Amino acid sequence: MTRHALIVAHGQPSDPRPAGAALELLAAKVQALVPGWEVTAATLAEPGAIARGVGGRAAGVVYPMFMTGGWFTRVQIPAKLAEAGAVGWTVLEPFGCDPFVHDLCVDLVREAGGAAVILAAHGSFKSSVPSDIAKHVAQRIAAEAGVTCAAGFIDQEPQLASLTGRTGVCLPFFAAEGGHVTDDIPAALAEASFQGRILPPVGLDARVPGIIAAAIMRGEPVCSGACRWAR
Repeated sequence: MTRHALIVAHGQPSDPRPAGAALELLAAKVQALVPGWEVTAATLAEPGAIARGVGGRAAGVVYPMFMTGGWFTRVQIPAKLAEAGAVGWTVLEPFGCDPFVHDLCVDLVREAGGAAVILAAHGSFKSSVPSDIAKHVAQRIAAEAGVTCAAGFIDQEPQLASLTGRTGVCLPFFAAEGGHVTDDIPAALAEASFQGRILPPVGLDARVPGIIAAAIMRGEPVCSGACRWAR
């Protein structure tokens, strides 16, 4: 019997189709790694996408391609599923909460070389959860890669633009390449006179489909308490 998984991301409200197409490509890569599963994709920004992703399918799991747990994973995604008439679907822990993603961040820094790292994250003025995750990852990078690592944010302090006089590499702690990655991070680092290289966001690494496939197979729900940031 075929099992079902839906990967959900935020998307780009002003132009939802490119992000939707990129997520569909990711879903196809994940499906190739999980025989017996059908893996579909939907962004919250694209009207009707979640309904299409779950329509006519038996209950399955939803994998949030988000960097943190919170309102999107606990409120909006379940609400969208309910609107689509989807019954019995389980929302899994988000991408950014997965310890294997944190392992990948450490590996990416080691592979990039250099002795100094900026971990660029979104942050939030409303909740400490997003920054808690980023700071945890920055601490792991520093301890395990043997580098200095500072977390900087777009939406809270310390802002990226305030991290002046830095060299080395910047790793964007983001799931996809949207406007924050292509525009906001380079602009903030330029303001900080950053002398270094900006790596692709962690969510674009070739090892990510395997991490998502493993998470789908584990099937840990976001409300299980297994992730200390899923609140």
